[in-house]
Amino acid sequence: MLKLPSFDQLIGEFDTVLRTLAAPAVSARPHPDAKIENVELSAAEKEHAAGLMRVNHCGEVCAQALYQGQALTARDPAARDALRHAAHEEVEHLAWTQRRIEELGSHRSLLNPLWYAGSLAMGVTAGLIGDRWNLGFLAETERQVGAHLQSHLQELPENDAKSRAVVAQMYSDEMSHAELADSMGAAPLPMPVQQAMKLTSKLMTNLSYRF
Repeated sequence: MLKLPSFDQLIGEFDTVLRTLAAPAVSARPHPDAKIENVELSAAEKEHAAGLMRVNHCGEVCAQALYQGQALTARDPAARDALRHAAHEEVEHLAWTQRRIEELGSHRSLLNPLWYAGSLAMGVTAGLIGDRWNLGFLAETERQVGAHLQSHLQELPENDAKSRAVVAQMYSDEMSHAELADSMGAAPLPMPVQQAMKLTSKLMTNLSYRF
């Protein structure tokens, strides 16, 4: 049975929104690129790398909102814990991508509040449908994010080892989240839902790369 959040819990969730959108993210683990020397990139390489990292940062903002919404409406405590664990690691991804964007002399997506609101609504809806579908949404989200990250590893400038290290570790984390959801009984999402998620992701990617 779905348990409605208390007023104190809602205050905590609002604090999560503010910290995700406005406060600098903090990583408990060392940044994956911490021991990699920065190399000189051309202006075009910097711009392209920054655009890709901005997309990745935006994806992590969306992940925070998705998992927040899903955890709010999850019925099974184990599913809720899995979602909150994934969200915790996504905060680290926020910190890694944010710092790399700044090192590349660029900015986070101006559309992050819009993506956050839409992702939160999707997460709440997924949780309301049921825990198996909730976990299925988690697994499919992570697989699609993983595919994006793999494509970014192909697109990043060859000598941008710092960005590559960040993206590679993010990919490893995302795949572990998908595997965890599958092991907990995630239901495979219908193909039309998967395609709708891909179209939404494509829109977000194209806009956040530029803005």
